[in-house]
Amino acid sequence: MILKLVPLVTCIALFASTAFAADDDQLGPDSQVQDGVPKGKVVQGKLNSDKIYPGTERDYWIYTPAQYDGSKPACLMVVQDGSAYVNAGGQFRMPVVFDNLIHRKEMPVTIAIFLNPGTIPPAEPKQAARSNRSFEYDSLGDQYSRFLIEEALPGLTAKHELKLTDDPEGRATCGISSGGICAFTVAWERPDHFRKVISHIGSFTNIRGGHVYPAVIRKTPQKPLRVFLQDGSNDLDNLHGHWPLANQQMASSLKFKGYDYQFEFGDGGHSGKHGGMLLPDSLRWLWRDYSK
Repeated sequence: MILKLVPLVTCIALFASTAFAADDDQLGPDSQVQDGVPKGKVVQGKLNSDKIYPGTERDYWIYTPAQYDGSKPACLMVVQDGSAYVNAGGQFRMPVVFDNLIHRKEMPVTIAIFLNPGTIPPAEPKQAARSNRSFEYDSLGDQYSRFLIEEALPGLTAKHELKLTDDPEGRATCGISSGGICAFTVAWERPDHFRKVISHIGSFTNIRGGHVYPAVIRKTPQKPLRVFLQDGSNDLDNLHGHWPLANQQMASSLKFKGYDYQFEFGDGGHSGKHGGMLLPDSLRWLWRDYSK
């Protein structure tokens, strides 16, 4: 259920005010396969890091829309916890949403790179792989953004012969939970490369110091970012912090500094149901004035 809409600072709200019970948000037609809409292609692979996160490997998926022919650079969205977003039967179904919105020219021709967090292979055959997710996603600083800019993107664009825009206004990041704060951190650290952010139930809490962001935003000169936040009143409350309060504080700080932001606050919990329902509208809002 959408309980509260925090108005966008520089733009009228674009979202419908349909009410649902808690965590009963339903995907709309923009998240369903539509007749007559060209389908993009998704390829899967594995990516190793030798420089920024040495010894880690991760799954990735790359979505290229049907309209992309390589004759000119495409826009880019890098998605953390990529398997949650690329799943055609999941809560987000991002490739399907991209197909529909790009077809109707409600967002630009955009390539999506879905990255899972790194894992460290086991040292012994009977041991399990160790996840590097919290270290990569919850840590503040520029390490993960450097991984994207210096390692992942150059390697993947060369391997798959992708032509991506260098315009930071044409580059976006997205993620859920710890991936949500990670998406913000990437743009916060490197607005010269990424200026658009979608954060679903972002972990702006004290897992690895992310609770400081609202205060830091207020005391830092405004950066050229556009930020979409989503959370619910029944999100997590644990030793790391209170997710609903943390996201409200983020929205309040972005408003105080005059950022171009949108905050959707529902009554859901720590899931992608509300964010998935809102994904088509959040993408339209994110790309609303991009004409290149």
